[in-house]
Amino acid sequence: MWDYSEKVREHFFNPRNSGPLDNANGVGDVGSIKCGDALRLMLKVNPESEVIEDAHFQTFGCGSAIASSSALTEIIKGKTLDDALKVSNQDIADYLDGLPPEKMHCSVMGREALQAAVANYRGEVWSDDHEEGDLVCKCFAIDAVMIEETIRGNGLKTMEDVTNYTKAGGGCSACHEKIEDILIAVNGRLYSNEPKAKKAPKESPVKPQLTNYQRIRKIEDTLEAIRPMLQRDHGDVSLVEVDGKKIYVALSGACQGCSMEAATLGGIQHKLVEALGELVQVLPVAALAHS
Repeated sequence: MWDYSEKVREHFFNPRNSGPLDNANGVGDVGSIKCGDALRLMLKVNPESEVIEDAHFQTFGCGSAIASSSALTEIIKGKTLDDALKVSNQDIADYLDGLPPEKMHCSVMGREALQAAVANYRGEVWSDDHEEGDLVCKCFAIDAVMIEETIRGNGLKTMEDVTNYTKAGGGCSACHEKIEDILIAVNGRLYSNEPKAKKAPKESPVKPQLTNYQRIRKIEDTLEAIRPMLQRDHGDVSLVEVDGKKIYVALSGACQGCSMEAATLGGIQHKLVEALGELVQVLPVAALAHS
């Protein structure tokens, strides 16, 4: 289990500036629900001074994504746009007294959302998919430009670092060699003076297929592990239906109709993706009626 700082916990359970922002004049959208994390950052900028007077967020993702988004809004309020753009993903992590290495990609997502929102305010075109870049990680739609920029900006040295900061390579091993090539191109040959050896082709390990019964039991066990945290806040969750990659749940108590319902579903989805080792979508039971 990851070791979260008290400040991360505080910003997850009591996020600042969550929800829509009336009269926002700069909006940045990054990530995707399909990949498990999505963030909308909304800014209210004074047109004369370019000072950020207010900032709100809406996040679909895990607790670290919510905490990072909350921290980002607190950091940038009161700054000019130019000063806000100097805020790095490491600044976000430091504000939270650190993030687990496996969750640093949440702070990177916040940094990109800020760039997108400022570009939107200024009428500029900004794209988080870097269309000019070669798509490296198909599992999470991460391209070479994104990987290279993150390696340079954070001094990353290893494959594990890249996965922690971008999620690239975290789904399967098909892109690992390309990521290693980018690491070498940015950092040089850090680990050996020997020329890079040709890798013998190898078959990807095949994970044992879960039976339907085993899969549903794993889903139920994962939800059972989550329930105590929700119950402490007078909420609860229960499994309703499993339809392929779609998992329908019912939120009850304080969780039902809560303004953070989407974030709660996102956190549950993140846990289930990890437990099952596959991309799944967690949906409220109301969506079942319309499917």
